[in-house]
Amino acid sequence: MREDKGIFYRIDWVVVLLYLLLVFIGWLNIYAAVYNDIHNNIVDLTQKYGKQMVFILAAIFLALGILIIDPKFFSQFAWFIYGFFLFMLVVVIFSGRVVAGSKGWFAFGGFGIQPAEFAKMATVLALAKYLGTLDVSLARFRSMMIAAAIILAPAVIVLLQHDTGSAIVFLALVIVLYRAGLTGFVPLAFIVLPVLGILALLVSKVILVAVLLLVAGIFYFYSNKKLRTIVLITGIFLGSVGFVFSVDFSVNHILEQHQRNRIHVLLGQVIDLKGAGYNVNQSLIAIGSGRVFGKGYLQGTQTKYNFVPEQSTDFIFCTVGEEWGFAGSSALVLIYLGLFTRIIFLAERQRSRFSRFYGYGVASILFFHFAINIGMTLGLVPVIGIPLPFISYGGSSMWAFTIMLFIFVRQDSYRYDLV
Repeated sequence: MREDKGIFYRIDWVVVLLYLLLVFIGWLNIYAAVYNDIHNNIVDLTQKYGKQMVFILAAIFLALGILIIDPKFFSQFAWFIYGFFLFMLVVVIFSGRVVAGSKGWFAFGGFGIQPAEFAKMATVLALAKYLGTLDVSLARFRSMMIAAAIILAPAVIVLLQHDTGSAIVFLALVIVLYRAGLTGFVPLAFIVLPVLGILALLVSKVILVAVLLLVAGIFYFYSNKKLRTIVLITGIFLGSVGFVFSVDFSVNHILEQHQRNRIHVLLGQVIDLKGAGYNVNQSLIAIGSGRVFGKGYLQGTQTKYNFVPEQSTDFIFCTVGEEWGFAGSSALVLIYLGLFTRIIFLAERQRSRFSRFYGYGVASILFFHFAINIGMTLGLVPVIGIPLPFISYGGSSMWAFTIMLFIFVRQDSYRYDLV
């Protein structure tokens, strides 16, 4: 029998070892980020690094537990898991605790759980379950709308918790839709719309509309002049114009004041090194001071004197940059890229459609967190407060990412048995 081989039979050790390496690097950097001479024992449970050790040990037990579960369980119960975490996202709005302006945490004494982190995993399961159905085709409008609803439902609820960063993460799953056969126009829209939004904040609306009209005219000139094509070009033009004029309203009436400030600072409209731009400015100073090989472990002055806020969570990459330098930072990035590449490779060899799409979902969520978190520390994207996978301090993110990754490891180990 397959079970007689043990839970480690056929698991991909490359993914497991990369995971363990990232977790260990994260623990060391959390220790460096909040180092305390009085509490210098790395297993001191009164400090963040001691608590992170407990989170890591619990994560490893969760990973082992997942490797015991029948892999068919995750496909069969995907909708139930998705529904359960949607329910938890709603409940936390009414009974949760406010942390950093977001009412998205359940409090258990001095400990908190953030359902939004686990909802990402549940959404990947549900999306893979739906796309894995043989009669689903994203070429059909109905199928595309159902897939979009699966992604947007938790995103909207998380947005109601005032956690814009976590809500945006769900949109990374458009990559899965693209792999499932969605036309390239939709992923292109996810690139064009942010650019158009930025231009709407920087350029005169009249000039921007004129440029859009010119672009529409060029497309019309080179089109086949059929009615359907003309309607499509006109629709896209009018939609784009509507989007341009909605940007100001969205920024001024939907986003929180601190989020508006960060956008204005990022775009160079406001210089506020002591306010909204403080975190990013100190982050750049810390990373730049590390030069090529860094100042050495536990030698970061920006870290020791707490110049960078949230350095053990959202800005943990600053510690890497300052103490390990460009060489260490590059090595960490390569480890991440190795993990993402390996997950995609494993996803492509799956015989099960569910497993393949689930693998792409895991890679999409992890990559988005990685890219945005490091982009925040380098001042390339607005600060939206999402953790660096397996590196940042926190139990919810560590456990959710671990569960999400090891479900795929379990699926891959059964790739010859699942269809």
